[in-house]
Amino acid sequence: MGKIIAVTNQKGGVGKTTTAVNTAAGIAKSGKKVLLVDIDPQGNATSGVGVDKRSVKYSSYSVMVDEVKAEDAIVHTKFHNLDLLPSGMELAAAEIELVEADKRESKLKSALALVKASYDFIFVDCPPSLGLITTNAFCAADTLLVPIQPEYYALEGLSQLMSTVRKIKRRYNQYLDIEGVLLTMYDGRLNLTQQVVEEVKKFFPRKVFSAVIPRGVRLSEAPSFGMPIMYFDKSCKGSLAYMQLSEEIIQNNR
Repeated sequence: MGKIIAVTNQKGGVGKTTTAVNTAAGIAKSGKKVLLVDIDPQGNATSGVGVDKRSVKYSSYSVMVDEVKAEDAIVHTKFHNLDLLPSGMELAAAEIELVEADKRESKLKSALALVKASYDFIFVDCPPSLGLITTNAFCAADTLLVPIQPEYYALEGLSQLMSTVRKIKRRYNQYLDIEGVLLTMYDGRLNLTQQVVEEVKKFFPRKVFSAVIPRGVRLSEAPSFGMPIMYFDKSCKGSLAYMQLSEEIIQNNR
């Protein structure tokens, strides 16, 4: 039975999609069967694994709004063991269209329930907001993976996120937990980085991953080639860091 991990942070620019794509690809490369679900209207996770958003017949919008079966919308990527439920431009309208829907917060959960058994892990790339689409991800997820950039405003965003998590647990998904907090764009030479890391570890004892993701040109370049970093440049620091994270998640879920 697949574990559903939502990759989330309502703050943009923290490496959320980069983390969703590369962790999903890294775990798939390690031999696990993985589904990457793109519910961000920007669709960057979709293009990040080499799939053209304009060419897909069905998308996560079709699944959540039109109730198309998830298995009919899933596409096989060219990467080992990695499938994709793509996003499309129309997903931006889903926030409005779902408002009137019955059981609007559990559309994604119902859809993924039918394919969950076919995968070891399902990663959901959430939009950078805490609206109805993200609520769907939180209701469907077993755990949340939270990438944060070690900077001054990071902790402010975390407390907002945790407040939302508490509401979701109370109303819809009592079992929702934190998979881990991932430090991205990490530069250990900066004093501020060390201070933020200490604060995050206090805030989330035993939940901060040992793997940290450094800043890197190669990580920024890989999406424009439609490739996860371990296929684009397997020996660069970013690739090694995401493979370390992938192994850590597999170990934690043995």
